[in-house]
Amino acid sequence: MHEVEVLDEFGATRRISIPAERALTVFVDNRELVTLMTLGAAPELLVLGYLRNQRLVESAADIDSITVDWDVQAAAVKTRAGIERFDEKTAKRVVTTGCGQGTVFGDLMGDLDAIRLPAADEPSARLSQHALYGLLNAMRLQESTYKSAGSVHGCALFRQDELLMFVEDVGRHNAIDTIAGWMWLNDVGGGDKIFYTTGRLTSEMVIKSAQMGVPIIVSRSGITQMGHELANQLGLALFGRATNRHFICYSGFERFDSQPEPARGGAENVVG
Repeated sequence: MHEVEVLDEFGATRRISIPAERALTVFVDNRELVTLMTLGAAPELLVLGYLRNQRLVESAADIDSITVDWDVQAAAVKTRAGIERFDEKTAKRVVTTGCGQGTVFGDLMGDLDAIRLPAADEPSARLSQHALYGLLNAMRLQESTYKSAGSVHGCALFRQDELLMFVEDVGRHNAIDTIAGWMWLNDVGGGDKIFYTTGRLTSEMVIKSAQMGVPIIVSRSGITQMGHELANQLGLALFGRATNRHFICYSGFERFDSQPEPARGGAENVVG
């Protein structure tokens, strides 16, 4: 956090806190890979998750070490046997809609057909409306940089309404990559988990969640067309505009155990 002096709409001068954004350049075996803009809460996990979600390494065991030096704003990754076809894998890049760091390599969508999520009739891969409200309440109570200063994205991993991990960063891609790194390092499966994000549900967020094996995503924000199409293709349940007791389920209705709220004022609820 960093304090600055501002002038508000009432003409008053006051001091507020803003997120202290940092650049972290990632080097893999002494070769520059990418610069991530980050709050720096868990940089080693961020780098590990980034390498996994870009499918540059097959296993965490392929990594010998990740060393972060904030004096030079760099993370040095040492692999055990190098990255096969490194130039080929990093040559073609697609600029996406992400903020902070939203660049994915061109073949990220190449193996979507190989992703297998748990069946919708598996109890652990479903979400009830009651559990959804519990999840949203847990996020409402969670202490966060966003509440103090705004300007960041938060992501969380749940088992039903039980919060397992929460992280904030400049961009939602950094946050989801950090959670992916935590899951990978601790051998945590995604089949019975729910991923929460404050960011919009774009194609990249849907793909990354699916790669993590997580079948249900909840967002405080909205959704893009491609995110919706991919969710339907992969069989994910997507919830957006989710705050307090409000939400929209965009896809994966078969994973949702609905418990409708009573109609207000006797009027019928109509979904357009």
